[in-house]
Amino acid sequence: MSKTTRATLALQKAGVAFRTLTYTYDPSAERIGLQAAEAIGADPRRVLKTLMAQVDGKPVCVVVPSDREVSMKKLAAAFGGKAAQMMRPAEAERLTGYVVGGISPFGQKRAVPTAMEETALAEETVFLNGGQRGLQVEVAPKEACAALNARVAALVA
Repeated sequence: MSKTTRATLALQKAGVAFRTLTYTYDPSAERIGLQAAEAIGADPRRVLKTLMAQVDGKPVCVVVPSDREVSMKKLAAAFGGKAAQMMRPAEAERLTGYVVGGISPFGQKRAVPTAMEETALAEETVFLNGGQRGLQVEVAPKEACAALNARVAALVA
């Protein structure tokens, strides 16, 4: 497995310090983020999942702890919209250039507005997908937010 991806290159370009971790990706896992947390031995609240959604029909990227669910109402409000819904997997792959299970908020093919769950900023470091299945990057959440130009909001149900 290559530890150099569009995501790691984007982090380097942004000057964000990070550490990579690899694990055996389980394609049959019911919840990918929780499987990643278990595989790397991290608390699920520190392993953030990257989700692609739409607010009022416009694409957005959402980063929340792997053990929580996104509130569509809070997500829409975070972007000043009325309605939010999850993006279809095929559309998320086309838009980001990554495959489901390997979608990173960093280095997406097309940059879209991003929001991060506010509770993640209480952690010293968090883990995010590194741009391929089985690769996580450990970063300071405030640095990740800055690199993504992400808005911070209460996003979980």
